[in-house]
Amino acid sequence: MSETVGDFILQRLTDWGIKRVFGFPGDGINGLMGAMGRAADRFEYVRVRHEEMAAFMAGGHAKFTGEVGVCLATSGPGAIHLLNGLYDAQMDHMPVVAIVGQATRSSLGSDFQQEVDLQTLFKDVCGYVETVVSPVQVRHVIDRAVRIAAAERTVTCVILPNDLQELPAVESPPRKHGDVYSGIGYANAHPVPSDTEIQAAADVLNAGRKVAILAGAGALGAGDDVAAVAERLGAGVAKALLGKAVLPDDLPYVTGSIGLLGTKASWQMMNDCDTLLMIGTTFPYSEFLPEDGQARAVQIDIAPRNVSMRYATEVNLIGDSGEVLRRLLPLLEAKTDPDWRERIELNVRKSWRALEAKAMEPANPINPQRIFWELSPRLPDNVIICGDCGSHTNWYARDVKLRRGMMASLSGKLATMGSGVPYAIAAKFAYPDRPVLAIVGDGAMQMNGNAELITVKEYWKRWGNPCFVVMVLHNNDLNQVTWEQRALAGDPKFSAAQDVEEFPYARYGEMLGFKGIRVDKPEDIAEAWEQAFSADRPVVLEFISDPDVPPLPPHISFQQARAYMTALTKNDPDELGIIKQSLRQVLAGILPRGDRDDSDKAGS
Repeated sequence: MSETVGDFILQRLTDWGIKRVFGFPGDGINGLMGAMGRAADRFEYVRVRHEEMAAFMAGGHAKFTGEVGVCLATSGPGAIHLLNGLYDAQMDHMPVVAIVGQATRSSLGSDFQQEVDLQTLFKDVCGYVETVVSPVQVRHVIDRAVRIAAAERTVTCVILPNDLQELPAVESPPRKHGDVYSGIGYANAHPVPSDTEIQAAADVLNAGRKVAILAGAGALGAGDDVAAVAERLGAGVAKALLGKAVLPDDLPYVTGSIGLLGTKASWQMMNDCDTLLMIGTTFPYSEFLPEDGQARAVQIDIAPRNVSMRYATEVNLIGDSGEVLRRLLPLLEAKTDPDWRERIELNVRKSWRALEAKAMEPANPINPQRIFWELSPRLPDNVIICGDCGSHTNWYARDVKLRRGMMASLSGKLATMGSGVPYAIAAKFAYPDRPVLAIVGDGAMQMNGNAELITVKEYWKRWGNPCFVVMVLHNNDLNQVTWEQRALAGDPKFSAAQDVEEFPYARYGEMLGFKGIRVDKPEDIAEAWEQAFSADRPVVLEFISDPDVPPLPPHISFQQARAYMTALTKNDPDELGIIKQSLRQVLAGILPRGDRDDSDKAGS
C-alpha cells in the first residue's frame, strides 16, 4: 500500500515498466524526491547538472531503446529548463513523459514565488498536459501520460503541486459519478494498407526505369527489408540524417546522406531518377529531392499526416515500414537493365574517393574531415554514436561509414546544439556494455558538455564497459554558423559572435579522472582513436582542427558559391586561411564546375 501520492506515482511508473528517471531536485518536488529515496531499489535515478539535460537524456533513452523516457524537474525555473530537450524529443517523435512540480494548490493564481502557468508553457510541446489537483486524479493522469506518450510517440507532461505530493495516496478512486478508473498497458496502432494500395504502389515502382529510395528514421529496424526492395528494383538508397543507421555504408548502392550534409552521389541520384520511394522520412529540404513532376513517387509512413508533404506522391502506404515492404516485395519485378544501378554504384565509388581526397588535404593544423575518415575503420563493432549540432555534423554525415549493428542518432528536426553528451550518457545507461561515442564541437562543449562530464564522473564506474569517448572538435569557432553566414548570406565572419573561448578539454577530462588525449598533428589521428576506444576509463579526445576548411557539400549551388565569394570581399578575419583551404578543396572536387559535369550526365 502506497503511503503518499509521491510513493503512488513512483509505484505506478514501476507498474508501467519505467526503471530509469533523469532529473534534478528542487523544493517543488520534495514529495517526489522523498518517495524516490524510498524507491531506490526500483529506480535508477540519474542526477544531471541541468534540467535541459534531463529532457535530452529522456529523449535519447527513447531513441536508443524504443521505450518511454522520463524526466523530472521542480516547479518554475526547473520546469522551464526542460523545454528545449522536450522540443527535441517532440520534433523527432520520441515518447517522453515530463513530471514537474508546481506551487501549492491554495497559492495558485496568487502570483506566488516560482508560480508559472505550466499548462500554457507546455501546451505546444506536449500531446497531453495535465495538472493534478486531487489524489483521486493521480492514477488516471499518470496512466494517460505514459499511454499517450508511448502510443502516439510524443511528449506528455504531468504537473504536480508540491503539497499534493505528500498527501495520503488514493490507489483506487471511489465508485461515484465524476471519478474514473484506468489501467496499465497500451496498444499500438497498426494501420495496414489495402491490397489495392499495395498493388498500386508496386505498379508505380515496376513502371520506373530509374528508382531512387530515400530512407529515414521510420525505416530503422527495417534495414533488411529496405535492402531487399532496393536489390529487386535495382535502386540506390539515400539516407536522411536520422536514418543513417538504416543500412550499412559499405553497401555499393548506398549513396549516403542527402541534403546540405549530403553526398554528391545522393544528389546525382535524385537529379536523374524517374521514380522515388520514400520510407519513414519527413526530410525537410525539397530542393534536394527530384524536381517537381520529374519522378513518380510512393511514400511509406506510419502517420497519414506525413505523406505528400515534401514531394507530390502518387501512392501513400500507411503502416509499419518493415511490414509494408515485406508485403510489397513479392509484387515487385526485378529490373533487367543494369545501367541505372551500375551508374549509381559508379557514383558511390567516385563519391567515397572524393571524400577521401578532401580528407587528406593538409590543413592548419588538422583537416577535420580526416578525423572522421580515420574514425570509420576504428569504430567498435557495436558502437553507439551520438552526434551534436555543428560543422562536425557534416563530416559525420558524409565521412563516417556505419556498419551493421551500430546505432547512431542526433538532434534531427530541431537541430539543437548541446544534445551530444546527454544523448551519449542516456545511451550508456541503456547499454552499459556497449561502447559509446559522443561527437561534439567546442561550442557545444562550452554550452553544456563540460558540465555533463561531471555526470559521467559520478556514474561511469557503474558501467560494465568503461568505453565512453567524448570527441571534441576544437576550432575556437561556432563553425557551422560562420560558414552559413558566408555561403548563404554572403557575410564575413562576425568574430564577436563566432569566436569560442580557448579551453583545455583533454586536461579538463584528466581533472575529472578520465583519460585526456589532445591531438594537433594529422599523423597522430589514427593512434588517438585506437587509444580512446581501448582505454579503461572515459576519454575526452580533443582534436585541434582547422576552422577554415569549408563544410560545404560537393553539390553547392552557384548562388551559394557566389555568396561565399562575396563574403571574401568583405574583409573576413579568416580570409587568407579560407582562400587557401577552399583552393585545396576545389582541387579535390568540392566546388561545382557546372550544374552537372560530364560524368554526371553520362548515361542520362
